[in-house]
Amino acid sequence: MPEPQAEKRASRRFALRVPVKVDHGQNSNTHSEVAQIRDVSARGICFYLESAVAQGSQIGFTLTLPPEITLTEAIRVQCKGHVVRVEEGRADGKLAVAAVIEEYEFLPET
Repeated sequence: MPEPQAEKRASRRFALRVPVKVDHGQNSNTHSEVAQIRDVSARGICFYLESAVAQGSQIGFTLTLPPEITLTEAIRVQCKGHVVRVEEGRADGKLAVAAVIEEYEFLPET
C-alpha cells in the first residue's frame, strides 16, 4: 500500500466559493475571465477556469476576501503570481488551476 503523501502546505487554506477575476496570456493577447475559487491561502490560490492556461505562466487575479476571512470588512485584493499546477478531468470541463501568489495589493473601496 502506498505511503500517504506528506502535507507540503505551510499556511492555512480557506475553502471559499467566491468569484475571482483572472487575467492570463501574453501582453497584447491577455484574456480576462471570471473563475470560481476552490481555496485560498496567504501564499496561493486554486480556482476553476474554463479556458486553458499553461503551467509556469504568469497570471493576475482580483478577489474580494469576505468578512469571515478578514475578521473585519470585506477587502478587495489584486494579486500577481504564476501557475504551478493545472488539473483536468472535471465533469463540467473546467480546469483546476493552482497558483503561487508572488505580489498582492489591497485595493481601495469602490
